[in-house]
This record gives sequence, C-alpha cells and structure tokens, in this order.
Amino acid sequence: MPSISFEFFPPKTEEQRAQLDRTTALLKPHAPDYVSVTFGAGGSTLSYTGETVARLHREHGLEVAPHLSCMGGTRQEIAALLDGYRAAGYRRLVALRGDLPSGMASPGDFRYAAELVRFIRAHSGDHFHVEVAAYPEIHPQAEDALADLKHFKAKVEAGADGAITQYFFNPDAYFRFVDDARRLGVAVPIVPGIMPIANFGQLKRFSDACGAEIPRWIAKRMQAHGDDAEAIRELGADVVAQLCRRLLDGGAPGLHFYTLNRARPTLAILDRLH
Repeated sequence: MPSISFEFFPPKTEEQRAQLDRTTALLKPHAPDYVSVTFGAGGSTLSYTGETVARLHREHGLEVAPHLSCMGGTRQEIAALLDGYRAAGYRRLVALRGDLPSGMASPGDFRYAAELVRFIRAHSGDHFHVEVAAYPEIHPQAEDALADLKHFKAKVEAGADGAITQYFFNPDAYFRFVDDARRLGVAVPIVPGIMPIANFGQLKRFSDACGAEIPRWIAKRMQAHGDDAEAIRELGADVVAQLCRRLLDGGAPGLHFYTLNRARPTLAILDRLH
C-alpha cells in the first residue's frame, strides 16, 4: 500500500488554530501514516513547531513528524529539542537545512542537512525515522544536477531513512531523479511531494521562489479560466490527481501532500484517486 502523509504549518492565531483543527478532522479519515509540521515560511525559532506538534499528537491522535532545521540552531538547542521530542513519544523527524530566520546573521552550528542528520544519529541513535528533502528539478542553489545528487546522497549516507521531494508537476523529472539516485547507490524510499492547486497566483509565487517549474500547458489552461475560482480548483484537482496516478502507477512509494492547512484542495485530489 502506498503511504500517505500531510504537511501543515504552525498556526499563529486562534482563528488559524481552529482552521487547522477543522482541516485535520477532515483529512484524518484518510488514515495518514503521519503528518509533518514545518517551521513556517522564511524560517523562525527552533521551538516554533512544538505547540502544533503536541496538539496534533495529543488531541488528534496522529503520528507527527516535526521539521528540524539546522539554520540558526546550536548543538545544545537541537539536542534539547531531540530529547523533548523523544520524551513526548515522537518517532519521526524531517531534517532540513532550512531558511535562515529573519534577522539572524549566523547559520548556526550546522551548515548542511547532512551534518544535522549525522548529529541526530550520534545523539539519538535509531530512535527517529528521519526524512530529508530531495529536489527532482534541482535545488535552486545547486551548482548543477550532479552536485545536487551528491548532496542528496550525503544526507542518506549520514543516516536518513527516506526522502520527501519538493513539489513538481512533471512526473518525468521525478522518475529521472529516482533513477539517477539509484545509480548512485541510494536505496531509501523517495516520496513525491504533492502541491494541490487552489490559488494559481499564489502557486506561481511559491514556484518562482523555490524553483518548481509550472508546465506551460498548465499555466495556459489556468489563464483560460480567468477569475473563475471554482473552475481553477476543478482543473487543478484533475491535473494533480492525474499526476498522482501516474506517479503511483510508476512505482512511487507514496504521496506527501503540502496542504497549506486547507483540506478542500487535498480532499478533491484524494476523492479523484479513490
């Protein structure tokens, strides 16, 4: 059975907390293997995920994977987080290089995710199942595709159990990346990250910032619907569901949905897949 997981970001207001609770209640019946919680866009404090992780674990009964970023964190701070997560009963982590928190000049004690993964293993042994990031369309700061693959391999060799990719809309990019990784000797599961299309303008801004390519045919079809939000949602769900089906049929081990704390776009895709 393919795995399924959902990603959330930590809410900042009571209204956002209520929305996350509603979203979680709607997505939980799809029995995710786990849900992950980010630090929030642009980076923020190392403890930022704590309250949300506890809420999802305690009140919703979900297995939760906190995101752990090396940016801005000292070894002592990250060790304390690992100890706290272990004491709370969490068994998963998503280890990332992350964005430097605003106003912080130093990257902290770790420069790369591979160093963070190695520290997690040295500190906590095999207690945590550790996921790392992968970039089928190449990390925007990578020198070239081979350099990017070697960085990915280094994270796996440091002790990662699996990977979640940046979102993409070209399935061939994913399959090519997996084939290239396998040729380098990387054997861990590489789960595609899936971004539902609900607001095309927002998606375009995200994609420009992170280097994810939106195929021209998708952009042109979206533009044809103008300001018809419902038509854009329907088209987006159809396009992404077809992508998911092709990925699963091609051997992808699961799907990781970037929900943006909204249930409807992800549910529309899952309904089509079922």
